[in-house]
Amino acid sequence: MKKKIAAIAATALITQAASAMALNSSDTNLSRTEICKKNYNMLFGGEALTNTGNDPEMMAILQKYIFGEVFTVGKLDSKTREMITVTSLAVQQTLPQLKAHINAALNVGVTPIELREALYQCAPFIGFPKTLNALEVLNQVFKEKGIETPLKSTATVKEEDRYKKGFAIQNPLYGDEIKISLEGLPDNMGADVSKFLTEVGFGDFYSREGLDIKTRELLILSILVTTGNTTTLKSHIKGNLKAGNTKETITAAIIQCLPYVGFPNTISALKIMKEVLSEE
Repeated sequence: MKKKIAAIAATALITQAASAMALNSSDTNLSRTEICKKNYNMLFGGEALTNTGNDPEMMAILQKYIFGEVFTVGKLDSKTREMITVTSLAVQQTLPQLKAHINAALNVGVTPIELREALYQCAPFIGFPKTLNALEVLNQVFKEKGIETPLKSTATVKEEDRYKKGFAIQNPLYGDEIKISLEGLPDNMGADVSKFLTEVGFGDFYSREGLDIKTRELLILSILVTTGNTTTLKSHIKGNLKAGNTKETITAAIIQCLPYVGFPNTISALKIMKEVLSEE
């Protein structure tokens, strides 16, 4: 079993190197159809635009748009694109597509732990039931690929230091804006929610190993774009900038969500991005 897992890991590393070259290609002579076929094969190991199935026209529109156009916007590497896609699909509970893109993510070098962490951190934003549904799909893929579960623990907090460690991550990015915004609720219950956010969102999840803060922030941004939550999106764009993501990376991440969430959510997010940049 260990040899099988090692072989999978080695294959992933080789594929990752190849995928980075594919997506960074500057060959402007390629048509969107050619780019689509190249990227689709890189991700899924098959052939795009086969004109088969019950709805070949829809699939052709979809594949050329996603893999021939959206995948060329910005300078996101293929690992990041697939983690954003997996996150967005998990949020929407589109589980058949989630399974396909979990496989694609593994094909381009996303590690099992990175995938698990990307799904774990959805919980504070979409709730635990939906997150468990997504994890069930993830573990199905792991079983099919011979990846043993449970994966190793990446937790770094103890019961007594959840708040302290969570606050150390939260405060430089967001200060006490949530605590202030919830002041004045009956019996000071807003303070309880603020404490839960620090302990659970940042203590239990952000503090985990497997993904750095920059990547976590980018994936959480994709959660908010997917849900259409413009209330907190502005804060998280600013949080992304503080975490070290560039304005180009953030914009490209928003656009990567476009085929999966539609134009209204994406355009709303891009308008908020413009607002943040105008305030700098």
